[in-house]
Amino acid sequence: MHKFKRLFHKSKRSLRRRLPPIKSGDRIAYRNMSLISRFISEQGKILSRRVNRLTLKQQRLITIAIKQARILSLLPFLNNEKQFEKGESTARTAGLRTRNQINRRTLQ
Repeated sequence: MHKFKRLFHKSKRSLRRRLPPIKSGDRIAYRNMSLISRFISEQGKILSRRVNRLTLKQQRLITIAIKQARILSLLPFLNNEKQFEKGESTARTAGLRTRNQINRRTLQ
């Protein structure tokens, strides 16, 4: 019975409150890039509210600010660094070239 009670006992670490990511003095605006960049993943996606630990109102304001910054070209819509590597792009185009050459030869 004593072991059973220990299983459901919460650790003291989980009771500690985390600091909010946005302080009361911070302005949520598309120009505040240091604030906005904390809520975007490496791929350029907007992180969810649970991950950010934001209130509903804060998440809405952050989302609007990120979208405005994207429209004004302050942020990229997607961050696809892998897409521009030489290995991937040449492999894709090489397959297309051979198909096009085969099609041309059969038509002649």
